[in-house]
Amino acid sequence: MSTLTPTSEDTRIYELCLLYPASLAQKDEQTLLKEVEEFFTEAGAKQVAKDVWGQRGLAYPIKGTMEGKIIIYYEEMDPGKIREIDQNLKIHKSVLRHLFVKPPKHYQILKYSELYEEWMKTRESVSQVRAREKEEKLKERVVKKAQRQAKVTADRAKTEAPKPGIQEDVLTEKLEKLISDENFDL
Repeated sequence: MSTLTPTSEDTRIYELCLLYPASLAQKDEQTLLKEVEEFFTEAGAKQVAKDVWGQRGLAYPIKGTMEGKIIIYYEEMDPGKIREIDQNLKIHKSVLRHLFVKPPKHYQILKYSELYEEWMKTRESVSQVRAREKEEKLKERVVKKAQRQAKVTADRAKTEAPKPGIQEDVLTEKLEKLISDENFDL
């Protein structure tokens, strides 16, 4: 990360976002980028940084193109020359869109390409973590379901357990007592 500070009081640092068609041939793309950099050198600009964002899909078609490539230039230059470069970029046939921005003082450049590579590495580990968490949740649910089923089975066993019956010899004694009774009329 580098901080943007102009080297002299007469110059400012500008950020240029350049969008051009992704369908350009490699040779045409290189000539376009050389021409853009020549616009800056003719204006006496000094390149501070360059960040290639690569190919991106567009939200809506621009000049019949649905995909474009983006490059961010950080240039230190005289503010009076910005209009000249702006006009050259407006006229250039291969430039879909461009935007000049004056970043705030002590702005730190974060390279998108580096951040994207880091994100790709963490994304893979994040997907692995998510898969592991999903598997753990599934195991947890299986264990809870098994516990619920075991509890239901135990409850059923308690309710369906036979009550202790009267023993045979006690039953026989009571029947004989009833039969031997004198008041027993049939």
